[in-house]
Amino acid sequence: MRFTTPLQKDAIKIMLLGSGELGKEVAIEAQRLGIEVVAVDKYENAPAHLVANRAYVIDMLNKEAVVELIEQEKPTYILPEVEAISIDALFEAEAKGYHIIPNAEAVNKTMNRKNIRVFASEELGLKTSKYKFVKSLEELKKAGEEIGFPCVIKPVMSSSGHGQSIAKTADDIEASWEIAKEARGDASELIVEEFVPFDYEITLLTVRNETGTVFCDPIGHVQKDGDFILSWQPMSMSESALNRAKEIAKAVTDGLGGRGIFGVEFFVKGEEVYFSELSPRPHDTGMVTLITQSQSEFALHVRAVLGLPLNYTTYGAGACGAYKAKSESSNPILNIPDNAFTDSSYVRIFGKPESHIGRRMAVSLILDEDIERAKERALEIVGEISDN
Repeated sequence: MRFTTPLQKDAIKIMLLGSGELGKEVAIEAQRLGIEVVAVDKYENAPAHLVANRAYVIDMLNKEAVVELIEQEKPTYILPEVEAISIDALFEAEAKGYHIIPNAEAVNKTMNRKNIRVFASEELGLKTSKYKFVKSLEELKKAGEEIGFPCVIKPVMSSSGHGQSIAKTADDIEASWEIAKEARGDASELIVEEFVPFDYEITLLTVRNETGTVFCDPIGHVQKDGDFILSWQPMSMSESALNRAKEIAKAVTDGLGGRGIFGVEFFVKGEEVYFSELSPRPHDTGMVTLITQSQSEFALHVRAVLGLPLNYTTYGAGACGAYKAKSESSNPILNIPDNAFTDSSYVRIFGKPESHIGRRMAVSLILDEDIERAKERALEIVGEISDN
């Protein structure tokens, strides 16, 4: 592949639609290869804005605004990094010859929980938990009785756990209905899922392009309120369960097509593997790969987009702890303990311009072959961080 500097007219250019902490790492990896980066988000000074060649603030749900900016910048590749984007804009851009990663239809299927669940369970026949879609409180109450309690209630379009809750009994349904309104996206329709008493859950990072499909080691994770607080790699699991997860991940990503990295989530109970969700982009739990792999999930994503080989080596086992803000601030300051920086650990600060209670602001990363020790240390470090 021929690489140029961003200053040259024929430079490769990527446009990030969504410029959070994951997009920031993608931008850094792209710029290491001399790729021009245009970062777009709905607010100023988003993390990827800080490292991009150019940054824009637009309403990404506004079709005309998105298409106009694409036509203005004429990117080689367009990388949607959040769910709240005008899908009509992506289809129109693709029809005009722009390369959407992985492709507009894959984004359409995965940005909405309804689309991906129907695709996985009904079109591909994959094993999932029981589910129903509802649009009113009365429908939600009925679905809760039919699915059974406890049940998981989520907006069909949201991220980082916003709007998600567990209804333990029928008495919790109205509270879940109100919580769903906090969605970062579309709360007009909800999915009600059977609560699977799983043994553990994993993310299987699946990378594909014309050179083939590669799987990273499985990532275990713990979530709170639908958002991860701890992830580690590798997750110990049986060979048969891992092989089944790989089969499912390949089936669904082959079905979606295109290039890039996919974060495929599963529930595992014994040897049973249930497909849960999928993101056609780097996954938050995959930030652990910043310390465990020679090519992080972000570097692999860029390689996949460019059609480059996807091989990499592992450095060893590790863990990632998420630091959530404890206060509200328009100019947050993070106080990081010096002992977070060792020969086998460090912290990544996202640089978000505002903090809100519970907003993810940084992660700790630990490399240690004793995975339990790595997990303990990752949580210990984020427990020592403070903000004001």
